Amino acid sequence: MKIKSKATVKTVTTKHVGVAKKKAAPKAAKVAEKNVTFTVRADPGKTVYLAGSFNQWNPTGKKMLDKKKEGVYTVSVKLAPGVYEYKFVIDGTWCADPECADWVQNDHGTLNSVITVK
Repeated sequence: MKIKSKATVKTVTTKHVGVAKKKAAPKAAKVAEKNVTFTVRADPGKTVYLAGSFNQWNPTGKKMLDKKKEGVYTVSVKLAPGVYEYKFVIDGTWCADPECADWVQNDHGTLNSVITVK
């Protein structure tokens, strides 16, 4: 004897009543970055880098160049408006900017130079 079964499948559709579609959030306006030039004097032939809060204090992240071989090292960095701390790394030695009047003490008991980009 064979038993036959009938399975009935109902398709149920639902309507969402009173649910508003979410609109995509407007994109935040990109803050205009400014080209900021850092300069330090050191003996010609030195290896000089810029490190700071803008590059996670990477001691070799931004190499500074002495283009005229006169001991004036420069580098430009694009920075959004804000307050940043920085130091120069000259032949492996961390140095605050002697030309910067705005300094703060860091966790190592030394000073970091501070720049405000508007």
